[in-house]
Amino acid sequence: MLASRGSRAVSKAGSAIKGLAGSPVRHGSGKAGATSVAVIGAGITGVTTARALVERGFDVTVFDRHRMQAMETSFANGGQLSASNAETWNSVATILKGLKWMLRSDAPLLVNPMPSWHKYSWMAEFVAQIPKAKDNTLETVRLAIAARQLLLKHAETYGVDFNVEHRGILHFYKNESDFRSAEKVNELYKEGGLDRFAVSPAEMAKIEPSLNPDAYFGGFFTPSDFTGDIHRYTTGIAKGIEKEGCTFRCGVDVGRVQRLEARDGRIDVVLGDPSETFEGPTFYGKSKLPTPSETLSFDNVVVCAGVRSRDLAAQLGDRVNIYPVKGYSITVNMNEDDQKSQSSAPWVSLLDDEAKIVTSRLGPDRFRIAGTAEFNGYNRDIRHDRIVPLTRWCNEHFPGVSTEDVTPWSGLRPMMPSMLPRIGAGLQPGVFYNTGHGHLGWTLSAATAEMVAEGIVRQQEEGHRGRTFTFASNESVFAAALGKA
Repeated sequence: MLASRGSRAVSKAGSAIKGLAGSPVRHGSGKAGATSVAVIGAGITGVTTARALVERGFDVTVFDRHRMQAMETSFANGGQLSASNAETWNSVATILKGLKWMLRSDAPLLVNPMPSWHKYSWMAEFVAQIPKAKDNTLETVRLAIAARQLLLKHAETYGVDFNVEHRGILHFYKNESDFRSAEKVNELYKEGGLDRFAVSPAEMAKIEPSLNPDAYFGGFFTPSDFTGDIHRYTTGIAKGIEKEGCTFRCGVDVGRVQRLEARDGRIDVVLGDPSETFEGPTFYGKSKLPTPSETLSFDNVVVCAGVRSRDLAAQLGDRVNIYPVKGYSITVNMNEDDQKSQSSAPWVSLLDDEAKIVTSRLGPDRFRIAGTAEFNGYNRDIRHDRIVPLTRWCNEHFPGVSTEDVTPWSGLRPMMPSMLPRIGAGLQPGVFYNTGHGHLGWTLSAATAEMVAEGIVRQQEEGHRGRTFTFASNESVFAAALGKA
């Protein structure tokens, strides 16, 4: 059965989407007979993609297997919007650290040595990307700088309160060797246009008074970076665009996608249990959907499905080699009666480069601590031995903060071997991807959403030209989205 929303979509009278005079972005033909787009995934990339498409006049439907938006990797991440953390991980040093830490359960980087073709083929491609690490880092920095402005603009437009803190991000180092390595990275950041400068221990204490200057060799400070609650941001934007006509189909019975099929110039979204093709958990047990499953037809699809994207891409004839890299966080809850904890927790966002731990202050009563990278397949278990280092780190650095009330969380980052997201058109007409952002999903999402939305507009105007995966940032697109064109 074809759903009415998906099938009412496109007027074929003219394929070109014309720009509206005086408008900062090019728009579609409006809701009446508009081109339809299915967005798979209601996390930060899916919701920002949907927003960019709605602004251009597309008829957008977002699918997600969870009952609410932003319930997976966009739920409780580290909270940083950090151009200053844009360095790709592809380096010999990362590999050596991974080998050294392999037998430590509390290591910042942990690899399950059990053989898996997916894991080891991904790692081989990761190694092959080492010569491109500099160029990839520069692209990431430039994109992150553009994305930060867009994220703030959209929050203002939709009135989203996401506990934003404009206090910068401070990277700190305990020894000279790590600090000198960071100096080299800083030169890359400068080349990419990021203002990030070295600070002494005394200057660090002025920036964030809760730090003990005697414990550090030095640091680097990025005043333009900021922090906030990704879940509040994503759900806030989702509510805003829903009022503008975007449809959300969330839940195991109405939003869980079994497969995608490209045929006759259209994309069919087939709902149901995906366990036959997907290695990971499918959530919430069996569906109550009748057999056969519901099928909805669209003119275009954008895959923003996080770690599920690899499976969906294969169904459409594309290879998107995403591997799930698990990260953990704890939220230290500090109630209003605990004034000592609230005054002892830092307000400036921190990044401990040695421990690979980041922090964010989410209002007066929450302190988020996140980090680690675990290569262990689609396992989402919250391991006690991985949470303990985060709690211990808080106790050591901020002994005045009580860790009596701590909420643990884990999420699977969708990582590409190059550490760059996959953005652009697939093999089949109408198939697009905006996925694989890894640990920088929130930081990059607003910019990559503009890129993929513009790609759909361009394909409407010029026709399908095959796979056009790209990461090159388009300054004119970002300028238009910011109303500066």
